[in-house]
Amino acid sequence: MSRRVVFDTSTLVSAALRIGSIPHQALLEAFATCDVCSSQGTLDELERVLNGKKFDRYLDRASRSAFVALMRRHAISFDVPEANILTVAPACRDPEDNQFLALADVARANFIVSSDKDLLVLNPWHRIAVLTPAEFLAQVAAKPSSSTSPEFQL
Repeated sequence: MSRRVVFDTSTLVSAALRIGSIPHQALLEAFATCDVCSSQGTLDELERVLNGKKFDRYLDRASRSAFVALMRRHAISFDVPEANILTVAPACRDPEDNQFLALADVARANFIVSSDKDLLVLNPWHRIAVLTPAEFLAQVAAKPSSSTSPEFQL
């Protein structure tokens, strides 16, 4: 079984806006060696955040939309009922982040990748490693996968 990983919105935004950054490298590595997991809710949040005018100075709107489309096309989507999000235990200090915990639970993820201290403080959460992008890269490099995923480029 392939390893599964959930990325939070802030990490995906960093990956989209800063090509070559550690979050971008982590996302590329995840697509090459793991199943990247998403839900309708997490993808909708990514799209809403990336459409913010504050990002206009970093990357044009068309490129940001293309990134979201790429995520919708290549991430494995899981149905995460609202009830799962509302009943996450232990819950995150930031209730908005419970959607990532619920997704990781439903997807039976091995990793949650985040730079958010509200999520990182939970490491491990239900035996799911909650790692920074740099920690994820180090962990994945230390344990090669037998995945045969084609190289993925953003």
